[in-house]
Amino acid sequence: MSARWLAAPALIALVVLSALGVAYSVHEARRLTDRAQQLQREQARLETRWGQLLLEHSTWGSYARVERLARDELGMKLPQNDERVLIRP
Repeated sequence: MSARWLAAPALIALVVLSALGVAYSVHEARRLTDRAQQLQREQARLETRWGQLLLEHSTWGSYARVERLARDELGMKLPQNDERVLIRP
């Protein structure tokens, strides 16, 4: 009978340790879930920003804009036929 009483504290300690392990696992799972949701929101924000940057890039580099800047700011124009020179190799 004394062996049974000696095993009881060991079993109680194991149950307490198991309960602490479960509590830690639940806490860690919640923390990681929260972090995953934060990262998903950040990913969505960055994807939106990337789309905006692509749109801005295509606007700044459009042929119409480049041609307008060349004409207005640099005074460039298409040459007339008599202004063209053909160079043969």
